[in-house]
Amino acid sequence: MSPATGTVTDKSTTSGSIELAPVPSPEVSPHARRIPVTTARARRVVRRLPDLLVSGATRSAAIVALLLLWETAPRLGLVDRTFLPPFSEVARAWWELAADGQLADNARASLVRSFSGFGLAVLVAVPLGLLIGWYRPVADLLGPLLEVFRNTAALALLPVFVLLLGIGETSKISIVLYACTWPILLNTISAVRGVDPTLLKLAKSMDLSAPRLFQKVILPSAVPVVFTGIRLAGAVSILVLVAAEMIGAKAGLGYLINASQYNFAIPQMYAGIVTISAIGVAFNQLLVAVERRLSTWRLPADG
Repeated sequence: MSPATGTVTDKSTTSGSIELAPVPSPEVSPHARRIPVTTARARRVVRRLPDLLVSGATRSAAIVALLLLWETAPRLGLVDRTFLPPFSEVARAWWELAADGQLADNARASLVRSFSGFGLAVLVAVPLGLLIGWYRPVADLLGPLLEVFRNTAALALLPVFVLLLGIGETSKISIVLYACTWPILLNTISAVRGVDPTLLKLAKSMDLSAPRLFQKVILPSAVPVVFTGIRLAGAVSILVLVAAEMIGAKAGLGYLINASQYNFAIPQMYAGIVTISAIGVAFNQLLVAVERRLSTWRLPADG
C-alpha cells in the first residue's frame, strides 16, 4: 500500500514471497480521546447523584431543624422574642445591614485583621514547629518557654497588648497572631515527632540528605496533623478577634455585635453572630480543600 494513497503494493522478492508495506494507523485527535473519559466521568457522577443528594440532605437536616426551632420557639412563646427574635426577623435585619453596606464594611475590617494574624501565625509557627519537633537541642532550649506561654490564655493578655500596642490595628492583629500560633505550633511538633520510624529508617538507608528527607518523608507525613492545627487556628482567629474588637474598635463584626447590644438592636446583633458563623464555616471548608489538595497522594487514584 503506497503511503500517499493507502493502496496495498505487492513487492516480489527473489524468493517469490510477497512483502506488504505497513499500513499507517489513522490518527486520533486528543479531543476524540478525551470524549470517552469525559463520558465515563459523567456517568459516574450520574450514578452517584442519589447518594450525593441523600448525603447533602443528611448533613443539612440538623441545620434546618435548628432554624425551624429558632423560628417557631419565639412565636409560640417558649422564649421571650424580645431577647431571641424569630429567625425571619434576624434574616430581615441581616438583609438590611447588607443592603446599606454596614455588613460588608464591618466584615471586611474583621477579615483583614483575622487573615493577617492567621497568615503570620502560619508563617511563624510551621517552620518553628518543624525545628522544635526535629532538633532535640532546639526543643530543650525553647520547651520551658513554650510551656509558660501556651498555658496563658490569649484573652487574658488582651489588656497587655492594648497597653503596649494601643487600640489600633496592631494590637488586634497581634492578639490573633498570638492565639493562632499555639494550635499550629503544637500540632506541627506532634506531627514531626509522630512520623513513622520505619519510613525514617528506610529514607536514611537511601542516603537522603536532610533537605530531601524533609521534602520526601517528613513533610508529606506531617501534612494531615499540621492542617488539623491550622484549621483550629482558623476558628480561633475569628473568635479571638471578635472579643478584641469589642474593646476600642470602630469597625468589625465584634464592634457591630457590641454596638447592637448597647442600642438594643437585637436582630442586628444576631445577624452579626450569624455572619461570623458563616465566615467560620466557609474558612474551614477552604482549609479542608487545601488540605485535600496537598494530601492527594494519600487518596486512591479514582478519588
